[in-house]
Amino acid sequence: MQEIKTLKAWVVPYENLNQRIVGAVEMAQLLATEPDSAMEAEVAREADLLASGVEAFELQAMLQGPEDGRDALLTIHPGAGGTESQDWAEMLMRMYVRWAERHGFQVSILDLLPGEEAGIKSVSIEIKGEYAYGYLKAEKGVHRLVRISPYDSQARRHTSFASVFVYPDVDDTIEIDIREEDIRMDVFRASGAGGQHVNKTSSAVRLTHVPTGVVVSCQQERSQTKNRATAMKMLRAALYQRKLEEQEAARAVVEATKTDNSWGNQIRSYVFQPYTMVNDHRTEVKVGDVQRVMDGDLDEFIQAYLKRFGGKAA
Repeated sequence: MQEIKTLKAWVVPYENLNQRIVGAVEMAQLLATEPDSAMEAEVAREADLLASGVEAFELQAMLQGPEDGRDALLTIHPGAGGTESQDWAEMLMRMYVRWAERHGFQVSILDLLPGEEAGIKSVSIEIKGEYAYGYLKAEKGVHRLVRISPYDSQARRHTSFASVFVYPDVDDTIEIDIREEDIRMDVFRASGAGGQHVNKTSSAVRLTHVPTGVVVSCQQERSQTKNRATAMKMLRAALYQRKLEEQEAARAVVEATKTDNSWGNQIRSYVFQPYTMVNDHRTEVKVGDVQRVMDGDLDEFIQAYLKRFGGKAA
C-alpha cells in the first residue's frame, strides 16, 4: 500500500499538469483564430498557475532519496552562551513548528528540557507529513544569531549558535537490530506543564543503547509505557541515521578533496541588528525580512537547497 501511495504521488500530479497544459494550449490556439479578452485573461491566469505547478513538481522530483518521503524527527541543541543561546534554540523551535503548521504537518513535542532562566536546553520534535524529512534535511547544521541581547543590561550585540539535527522517522518495515539486553532504561519525573501528574510519578523514560552510547528520552505522555514506546521509535531512528552516517563517512574519505569547506560551521545566519538579514551560506539566498523567516517562512531557503543539492545525499 505504501508503494502504491508513493507511485500515486508522482503519477497523479503529472497527469493533472499534463491535462491542464493540453487545455491551455487548446485555448491559446482558439484565441489565435477568435480573439476574446476574457479568454485571454483566463489563459494568462492559467499560465501563471501552471508555472507554479511545474515548479512544485520539479521540486518534488528532487526528493528521490530513500528516506525523503518519511516523517521527520528534529532535535535542537543550543551552543555555548548560556541563556542567550538557549533562548535562540527556543526561537528556532518556534520557527520550525510554525513552518510545519503552514504545511499542514502534524507536530508533536517528544522531549523538551527548559533552561533555568529562559529558552531551552534541548528539544526533540516529531513532524509527520509527506516528504517532511525530504524538506527538513535542508535544515541540518549550525544556525547563527546576531542581535542585541535582551539579557544584557548593557545592550551589547551578541552572537549565538544552535545546532539542528534532522533524522528520518524509521517505520517497522526497516530492520534495525535492537536487542533488549543492549538497552538500559532509566525513569524520572517529567518536567514542565502538565497538571498534578507532573513531578509526582516517574513517567518520563530515558533509553541508552549501550553498544553505541546513543541516548533518547521522552516525557510527552503520562504513561511510562507510552513514553517507552515513543522513545524506542526515536532510538530506532537515531540508530538508522547512525548507520547512514557511517556509510556517508566511508564515501567522504574518497570525496574529501571535493568537499567545499569555505562556508565555515554555520549554514545560515540570522541578523537582527544593526540591520535585518537572513543569509544561507550554502546557497547565498538572502531574505531581508527576518521576522517573516522566524514566523516559519523557510520555503525559499529549502527550495534553493534542494535545487542545488537535492540529487545528493543529505
